[in-house]
Amino acid sequence: MRQILNTISIGTRGRGIYEFTSEVRKILRDSEIKDGLLTLHVRHTSASLLIQENADPTVRVDLENFFARLVPDGDPAYEHDMEGPDDMPAHIRSAITPVNLSIPVQHGDLALGVWQGIYLWEHRTHPHRRQISIHILGE
Repeated sequence: MRQILNTISIGTRGRGIYEFTSEVRKILRDSEIKDGLLTLHVRHTSASLLIQENADPTVRVDLENFFARLVPDGDPAYEHDMEGPDDMPAHIRSAITPVNLSIPVQHGDLALGVWQGIYLWEHRTHPHRRQISIHILGE
């Protein structure tokens, strides 16, 4: 059994959903692990991770629109607004969406469905650089 630890950095342009499947696949290929488990963890409290459809970009638009209604910026019920009106909504979005993903590795590739991609969901309105830890365990 072998394990690989790595970190990738993703720059965002602000709120949105950013695919990084190809970066993860490259790290997996370089690891030479054929079967096992790949775990991702975003190291921030105002961003999250998703496995979501990668064929139709309107899925990402609809997700963002849904969350804008569910967790609106500037809601007067929020006390925490130290960094602006998107501060507490970003933390709430992160609390109700995954910050960790586990993906099986089979035959040297991610065991994703045909239309699945791996995404960072930036919940802040301003650009950020997000760190994602990658752990691969297998043979």
